Amino acid sequence: MKATALTRAYRRRAPGEPRAIGYVYILPALIVYAAFLLYPFGQSVWLSSQHWDGLTVATPAGFDNYRALFSDASLRAPFLHALLLLVFYAALPVAIGLLLAALMSRARIRGMTFFRTVLFLPQVLALIVVGVAWRSILAPDGLLNDALRAVGLGGLARPWLGDYTWALPAVGVVGTWVGTGLCMVLFLAGAQRIPRELYEAARLDGAGPLREFLTVTLPGLRPQIAVALTLTIVAGLRNFDLIYITTSGGPGNATSVPAYEVYHRAFETNQVGSAAAVGVALTVLIFVLTVTVSRLVEGRRA
Repeated sequence: MKATALTRAYRRRAPGEPRAIGYVYILPALIVYAAFLLYPFGQSVWLSSQHWDGLTVATPAGFDNYRALFSDASLRAPFLHALLLLVFYAALPVAIGLLLAALMSRARIRGMTFFRTVLFLPQVLALIVVGVAWRSILAPDGLLNDALRAVGLGGLARPWLGDYTWALPAVGVVGTWVGTGLCMVLFLAGAQRIPRELYEAARLDGAGPLREFLTVTLPGLRPQIAVALTLTIVAGLRNFDLIYITTSGGPGNATSVPAYEVYHRAFETNQVGSAAAVGVALTVLIFVLTVTVSRLVEGRRA
């Protein structure tokens, strides 16, 4: 009788199958996730607490590798570069994508499918291919400098990827070019879900294109903006391919970013513990930024 009463009470709290069945369903995926993500991350955390060159016996380092992230300028700089690149990898693609989506959703443009395909094309190209192509364009004798000289602006020509001042913005522009198409497609898909009645009501109230965008389109695209910001922020902070192909962190360390610094320290200078600390710090930074973006959107919805 007692067992029957407990069973009835449990079923009243959780109708349908017992909740434990749900954990059985996700167990295979959870095992794969733990084996290929959680376990390697745990190993990285352990390595970050060691002094190890990858060959000899590791010695405990405590928090020395993490303290170096704040005290060592060569380790601080990559994180500062990554945060600056977020302007190019996240802010600009989202802003340009919103502008293009607003224009394309309002105006009837011939060849719309062609323009969407061209703008989305960078997303289907491997970043290695993108890096090689843009390295050629930005070379001292590349297409960009040739174009500047052809229009009488030869004084602006420079070795873009070899200039201490312009190397990081040049790589950032490539990131903007890659990310804009994805943001535009996300926003176009979201704009199609906004009820047309809202636009008609705004026009009846005398709203112009700008006010219509701010009061109807922008609020209606909040979920898509959150997704776009999350994807672009993660892509910007994980950026390794473009840096490796275009500049290899140079000139000097002017374009070094955390993902490249992990490779550089682990495989070129044999500072595996320091590389692991950079990787763990980068993971935490990505997690904090993406959660912050999600919370801000949820807060606005509330």
